[in-house]
Amino acid sequence: MSKPEDMWQCQTTNCGYIYDPDRGDRRGKIPKGVSFEDLPDDWKCPVCGAGKKCFRPLAGEGSVVDESCGHYSNKSSS
Repeated sequence: MSKPEDMWQCQTTNCGYIYDPDRGDRRGKIPKGVSFEDLPDDWKCPVCGAGKKCFRPLAGEGSVVDESCGHYSNKSSS
């Protein structure tokens, strides 16, 4: 099991679903306390079916939009 500081929520760039390790994923039979990194590689979003590569952390390192899913940030260039 991961340390609490490693238990970040992750959001899909496709539909906005947020994986919360404190809740797990009942549909996917993922118990509470499983960090996003510890999810099986074949785990999919229960809403839109997106794979793990289409999620981004809501905090910490790597919390940027994953352009490999075809979505880009809304930051304007100055």
